[in-house]
Amino acid sequence: MPIKDSELILNADGSVYHLNLKPEDISDTIIFVGDQDRVEKITTYFDSVEFSTQKREFKTQTGYYNDRRITVISTGIGPDNIDIVLNELDALVNIDLKTRQPKNELTSLNIIRIGTSGSLQADIPVDSFLISTHGLDVNGMLHFYQIQGISNPIIEDAFIAHTNWDKNKARPIIINNSKYLERYFEGAPIFKGMTGTAGGFYGPQGRVLRLPLHDASLNSKLESFNYKDFRITNFEMETSVIYGLSKLLGHEALSLNAIIANRATGDFSKNPKKTVEQLILYALERIVNI
Repeated sequence: MPIKDSELILNADGSVYHLNLKPEDISDTIIFVGDQDRVEKITTYFDSVEFSTQKREFKTQTGYYNDRRITVISTGIGPDNIDIVLNELDALVNIDLKTRQPKNELTSLNIIRIGTSGSLQADIPVDSFLISTHGLDVNGMLHFYQIQGISNPIIEDAFIAHTNWDKNKARPIIINNSKYLERYFEGAPIFKGMTGTAGGFYGPQGRVLRLPLHDASLNSKLESFNYKDFRITNFEMETSVIYGLSKLLGHEALSLNAIIANRATGDFSKNPKKTVEQLILYALERIVNI
């Protein structure tokens, strides 16, 4: 049965609703960035750009870097935007937009997030890079999907016990990265660790301005969590949903983090733009080998 117009919304030109994209506009290798201005910071290194569009905060450019066709998309901030971007990208490659039916042969995308993050561990300094081995979902987005089989319930139970997790909050979910992609990006200059994904920047990440927190000790609990070889290294707002939806939809995903703040020491990068630029170059040189 065709997917209803209200469920898969297309623009008048046949492009998907939010991203304003058609299937031919994207590559099978896609870089996610949060900031729309960061798209051109990446594509400025391309040999050529063949396509460009923007709708709302979703800016997309597709071009070539060292003969590799790559698409760069800005997702904006937060789990809700990732829900939009990943579902619409999957629709572009795995749903026939004319018949509105899923395809028999499915395409797997390579998705690499290049984003900023704050370290929770004193030994992971500002201006370093970090690969997210897992995404720790504490925002609840993934509970709207059937997630059986993609999580790590034993580690989740240990985390719940360690933090005395409030039962009124969504159960934390821990999702693995793509080991296939990880091997292309790992190396001596880059840390690895579990990345916490919050649903907000202030209270959900333990920041206090004028509002008191429900659990003022949550960040220290995250920092001190240790289960076998697992510890939580950093906090941001997209990784767990990228990992979770990619697993469910059959895509490969990896999150690369430029550490621009250290929550444990209170340090902030003196030149965060330079750190992000260095991570961009690090990523591009490895993407061409995938």
